[in-house]
Amino acid sequence: MNSAPGQDRSSPAARPPRRRGAAGSRPETSRSGRSARGTGGGRSDADRRRRELSQNYLRSPEAARQFLKAVHLDADGLCIEVGAGEGILTTRLAAMTGEVIAYEIDRALADRLIARIGDRPNVRVRMGDFLTARQPSRPFQVVGNAPFSLTSPIIDWCLHASRMTAATLITQLEYARKRTGGYGRWSQLTVSTWPQVRWELLGTIARTEFRPVPRVDAAILRLERRPEPLIGRARQAAYRRLVQAGFSGVGGSVQASLRRTYPAEKVAAACSAAGVDRRAVVGYVSPDQWVRIFLELDAASRAPARARVKDLPGGVAVGHRKVRVRWYRYGRNCPRA
Repeated sequence: MNSAPGQDRSSPAARPPRRRGAAGSRPETSRSGRSARGTGGGRSDADRRRRELSQNYLRSPEAARQFLKAVHLDADGLCIEVGAGEGILTTRLAAMTGEVIAYEIDRALADRLIARIGDRPNVRVRMGDFLTARQPSRPFQVVGNAPFSLTSPIIDWCLHASRMTAATLITQLEYARKRTGGYGRWSQLTVSTWPQVRWELLGTIARTEFRPVPRVDAAILRLERRPEPLIGRARQAAYRRLVQAGFSGVGGSVQASLRRTYPAEKVAAACSAAGVDRRAVVGYVSPDQWVRIFLELDAASRAPARARVKDLPGGVAVGHRKVRVRWYRYGRNCPRA
């Protein structure tokens, strides 16, 4: 790749010259007269590049329309598209919002996309790795057909972008189900981020709607940042520590895991208030129940403690024993029976 990551390639002047082989513009041929395609079972360079970059493109406008029904953009907002590919989503996104920044790591695809949408003033194509991009200085949404092999780092980027208001992505169906409770279980990532971000599975797309055809079906996954978090910013770190303790795998049930960090009677009361059975396994506790458990435990731990020492005439009562106080230099005292 000749261009630096993130280079804006929306203007022809920004494009580096194409390199030609030593023998001219035609590809080198083998003795059999065929174009050299390497040893990858007759695959072309484009085929190998798609496999390396995990590129599976939407093949029909109908599939694109199905996906875009789940996307809700502001008319004057900013949208960042990840993995623009051949631009089947880019042109439609440009008609839905004020500005689109389309990232595409494949140089050949970026060139074709620029040629296709060069007359749209509200679209910028950036050839480079989306994961190296800095978040914009104003609120934005992320939309795109995420390369399946890069789904996790793309999601992590979105979660760490504080000005991202929502992300609507095409992912592997299994990934989306694991993150949204589709198997009756919830992942630690979903539970940890739930107070700030809502995770939703909004539909599926058959694998036959992509080319090349992947081995699995796809899903429409949406992450939406809450305008007001379920837990105040000052207590979010404490919530994440509770979730980490619960998912530690020690004890089996959520109560057994949390009792290693919190008082047993308070854990039992918090789980009861959240409707969690004492034998419930950690993964089967919903994110909303985790939030309730934390709020109950946090309120109990922050409640003012009952006074154990009170002043009495002629001394101080400590428990059931009355002691005298003897004063020493520097104002220190020492209880003496």
